Amino acid sequence: MIVPYRTLADAELITSLKQGDHGAFTEIYDRNWGMLYIHALKLLHNEEESKDILQEIFIGLWTRSDTLDIKSSISNYLFSAVRNKVLNIIRDKKTRTTYTDLFALYLDDHCNATVDNIDERELAEAIEVTIQLLPDKMKEVFELSRKSYLSNQEIADKLNISDKTVKKQVNNALKILRHAHNRPAGMISAIIMLSILRNH
Repeated sequence: MIVPYRTLADAELITSLKQGDHGAFTEIYDRNWGMLYIHALKLLHNEEESKDILQEIFIGLWTRSDTLDIKSSISNYLFSAVRNKVLNIIRDKKTRTTYTDLFALYLDDHCNATVDNIDERELAEAIEVTIQLLPDKMKEVFELSRKSYLSNQEIADKLNISDKTVKKQVNNALKILRHAHNRPAGMISAIIMLSILRNH
């Protein structure tokens, strides 16, 4: 008897997968690979790394299929796995801890949605417009902090001002952006980082 895998719901596919059904695994792969790849690619901007992530995830899905504990949909489970792999890659590249944490916060806030369902690009553009309207000195300090990833002390040395002044300017800029766009400061910084990654 040929099982019509395409007609099976997630729960049925997961049950079959746990029993070592390769057909169920193939159906899960076919349903999810494309969106997972787009998701990883939008975050990493690296085709090979994105493909490697998916290969690891699906190999793990198959080899540990009998012990899977999936409490949500299979797609949410896989998107979460992609998110964790992306964060590991960022940490391995030694991205500044502060920005890694902000990025993690952003992804955690949206862990049940694909990037396509988030108005992130439009928000990034709106944030950039607001940044350009900041007072000149505040804008310069903020961009060195959030776009060039300089520390407060590095900015202070570069502009010949105190690190307290740098901190105050950055905080004031975040306050303006937070109120202008009704978003938490962490998300504002993460959106800026994602926009920079996309444009590189």
